[in-house]
Amino acid sequence: MVKVGIIGATGYVGAELVRLLYRRKDIRLSTVVSNSFSGQPFSDIYPAFRGVFDQVCDELDIDAVCEKADFFITALPHGVSTDITRKLIENGKRVIDHSADFRFRDREVYEKTYKLTHGAPELLENAVYGLPELYRDKIRDASLIGDPGCYPTCSILAIAPALKNGLVSTDSIIINAASGVSGAGRRSELPYSYCESDENFKAYGVINHRHRPEIEQELSLLAGKKVEVSFTPHLAPMKRGMLATICMNLAGPVPYDHILEAYREFYKGEPFVRILPPGVLPETRFVAGSNRIDISINLDERLNRLTVLSALDNMGKGSAGQAVQALNIMAGFDETEGLSAVGFYL
Repeated sequence: MVKVGIIGATGYVGAELVRLLYRRKDIRLSTVVSNSFSGQPFSDIYPAFRGVFDQVCDELDIDAVCEKADFFITALPHGVSTDITRKLIENGKRVIDHSADFRFRDREVYEKTYKLTHGAPELLENAVYGLPELYRDKIRDASLIGDPGCYPTCSILAIAPALKNGLVSTDSIIINAASGVSGAGRRSELPYSYCESDENFKAYGVINHRHRPEIEQELSLLAGKKVEVSFTPHLAPMKRGMLATICMNLAGPVPYDHILEAYREFYKGEPFVRILPPGVLPETRFVAGSNRIDISINLDERLNRLTVLSALDNMGKGSAGQAVQALNIMAGFDETEGLSAVGFYL
């Protein structure tokens, strides 16, 4: 049995991690850390767990929690994770981090994007970007994983086969994506309150959203040259779920069947990627509550343009579910363990 600790357990991502892990027979949730609620049962903060997971939240004492687990998943704000992660690594622990602190390969890009001085730059060289479909072999032996953002996961997986196979031009890639309100975390700011977000749909972070450089980093590595994208996120009036619409100009005339086969071959054997049949479009309700991403390929022959749509659960494949997928790989478990559930649907 593997002992796992969650640091930042009472945020939305932390709570979703508990939901995914508490019933596992091969994993013991040996510590759930929350400075805000230390000393209180986890089920007091999230009553859905009452009687099934009543473990008391620990305060963040690195020396104490290091004695309790071998793997740690941190669900903390950007800039807060660095010092904590460094101490965990120094104590021989393996870490999956949910902040952006270890997603970037270039320290300067991170610091410019998040307007922070990186607190543990020495860890960047060995940190692995936690997208299993692209970096599974590196994840297996890694000591530190930077769990990708939800928008980057939804966008990168939808674009990767087309870019890797040279099917599309590397310029004029346009991504419009919408996320459920839980993507903002468990926050009390006015824009995320019920009356501000219900029955409303709006764009935000236009042009300079902080996930754009992360997307460009991974697409550039796939293409073998610099790739820049136009990325516009939107806030949708739903709790969880994400849908991206991506437009790309084809590098040349390519038959639809050839493109579809390229996507199917690229994700052949991937347990959580579903390439939808022609004419079938993804919907958030079919992936919410799951670790799956649905991808639809659409060819506009008139404009020689490829439109790819993708949908995932921002709390599942976009964060906590993907972290559990990486944990399974790192611990030597079946990659799908604990993640086989289908979407909520209703």
